[in-house]
This record gives sequence, C-alpha cells and structure tokens, in this order.
Amino acid sequence: MSMMSDLFASGLVVDLILGFLLLEAIGIIGYWVWRRRGIAPADFLPGLCSGALMLLALRAVLAGGSWVMPTVCLMLAGLAHLVDVLRRWRS
Repeated sequence: MSMMSDLFASGLVVDLILGFLLLEAIGIIGYWVWRRRGIAPADFLPGLCSGALMLLALRAVLAGGSWVMPTVCLMLAGLAHLVDVLRRWRS
C-alpha cells in the first residue's frame, strides 16, 4: 500500500484533522476570551461539534468496530447540526 492509503486505512488522517479542529477551537475561544472579538463560541461550537462527531464516526468505521459507535456519533452530529440551524433560524 502507498503512504496515503496507509494514512487513511489506519485512521491517522482523521486523528490529525481532529487535532487540528481542537487547536482551532482553542485558538478561537482563547481569542474571544482575551479580546472579546472574533467569533463567539456559541456561534461556532455547534457546527464544529457536528463536524467532529462525523469525523469520529468515520474513525470508528475505519477502526473496524461495531455499527453502534458510528451510529451514535452520527445521531449526535445530527443533533448538533439541528442546534446550529435553530440558533441561526430567522423568522
């Protein structure tokens, strides 16, 4: 297998992306706390959580576990997405 195939098959690429998302969240929240500027955490965390949960579902599938963990992750991702949509909804 090639190096890229190994990265995807092992799930390492998902781990790297999740690490980047964590650093991004820490940076945005830290800047908000420090300066009260930028994006308020309540405005971006539901979407970020939704994406992270979808990545965790992918990671669970790549790890070869049962169907339960990816299903739970996807259900929670849908719930986070719903929270995001409801927060943005304009009547």
